[in-house]
Amino acid sequence: MHKDNQALIFELTKEGRVGYSLPTLDVPEVDLSELLPTDLIRTEAAELPEVSELDIMRHYTALSNRNHGVDSGFYPLGSCTMKYNPKINESVARFPGFANIHPLQDEKTVQGALELMFDLQEHLKEITGMDEVTLQPAAGAHGEWTGLMMIRAYHESRGDFKRTKVIVPDSAHGTNPASATVAGFETVTVKSSDQGLVDLEDLKRVVGDDTAALMLTNPNTLGLFEEQILEMAAIIHEVGGKLYYDGANLNAVMSKARPGDMGFDVVHLNLHKTFTGPHGGGGPGSGPVGVKKDLMPYLPKPVLVKKDEAYTFDYDRPKSIGRVKPFYGNFGINVRAYTYIRSMGPDGLKAVTEYAVLNANYMMRRLQPHFDLPYDRHCKHEFVLSGRRQKKLGVRTLDMAKRLLDFGYHPPTIYFPLNVEEGMMIEPTETESKETLDAFIDAMIQIAKEVEENPEIVQNAPHTTVINRLDETKAARQPVLRYRKAE
Repeated sequence: MHKDNQALIFELTKEGRVGYSLPTLDVPEVDLSELLPTDLIRTEAAELPEVSELDIMRHYTALSNRNHGVDSGFYPLGSCTMKYNPKINESVARFPGFANIHPLQDEKTVQGALELMFDLQEHLKEITGMDEVTLQPAAGAHGEWTGLMMIRAYHESRGDFKRTKVIVPDSAHGTNPASATVAGFETVTVKSSDQGLVDLEDLKRVVGDDTAALMLTNPNTLGLFEEQILEMAAIIHEVGGKLYYDGANLNAVMSKARPGDMGFDVVHLNLHKTFTGPHGGGGPGSGPVGVKKDLMPYLPKPVLVKKDEAYTFDYDRPKSIGRVKPFYGNFGINVRAYTYIRSMGPDGLKAVTEYAVLNANYMMRRLQPHFDLPYDRHCKHEFVLSGRRQKKLGVRTLDMAKRLLDFGYHPPTIYFPLNVEEGMMIEPTETESKETLDAFIDAMIQIAKEVEENPEIVQNAPHTTVINRLDETKAARQPVLRYRKAE
């Protein structure tokens, strides 16, 4: 039993109890042995819980109420932009004309859906300053890989096979070097300066005729704007490389600055971040990729185009890297993002950026006296604190994150970026009220005081959750894969 006495689903089992009612079978039964190898056919029923429909609904509803989610509480997970998802997005995505169509329908019967996707591409082109956009990639990291494969195809089409290295900052998202590796590149790290920005001298040291691309986001993972981005672009382009924009932090500059104007050649976007698609739970996400003109021939095919006042898929792309996603991306997420963009309008999207930056700077300055601030300068949409002073008193950042659970808050991202000791990355987004921000700030200040006056409270947190502190290492290395009923 959990400490609040809610039974596990298997503990609710009563032999013979069922949670479904199906009509009498009106077609002949099929002998599975005629269709499948016998070693793949069960010889006994699966060991599943036997519960009524009411019991299972109550059980999972109770579990859902214990989850942290944007709709249920403040979720300041740095670098993830856990903003509120407007419910009008859900309503539009459920319009029968969108929800009930099939991806194998003839193009003539889904012109409305194709028009929506085409128009979404046009909006994303304008927002990013790119020349063409594909909606195929299913998530941010998938978009990274797609963009890198296009960069690779570009270099190889020119007979330039020596470009095997992708440069990433030491503060980069972990997906950047991972995506580069999967795309067949070797990664090279460029250092950050003492201001938290890319060190231009170190960048000049690591670039060369083997440089395929530089991957970074702007603002960077510390929440700081790379003020020398034009100089960085010139350095990369001078040696024949491409500049890749990780769109995870676009919420900080949307409608204020465009990656294309900064010198980026490729950009991926996270529609489940900046553009309010549902975020978490394993997906689905959406990671559209935009490119400049010289990379357009390598876009994944088919490419959605407008021809003779109709919308169609163009498969005649001989230099394409090929299809990267079955059908054409996660359509439902694209509908939600399109609804968000159209309902906000240009002024609304600009306000998003302004409030996201205002909220982050307000929180940072109020928390600065109580924690270390590695880079004392205005941030963009997120900021990074350090728990170094608390560590000296025997309390880790992990302890403080666990303590936040007692206040009902999902903790911020911790121990990231890796170049900040005991880091805490906090991103409030624009959708939170000042009252919510103040309540979270008060909780953080109280925790800082507890570290000084009664550190055991923090070291042993959480105290109010259903399950006390878990051993994350053991959970990762020795997961419970199944539940066995007691004999």
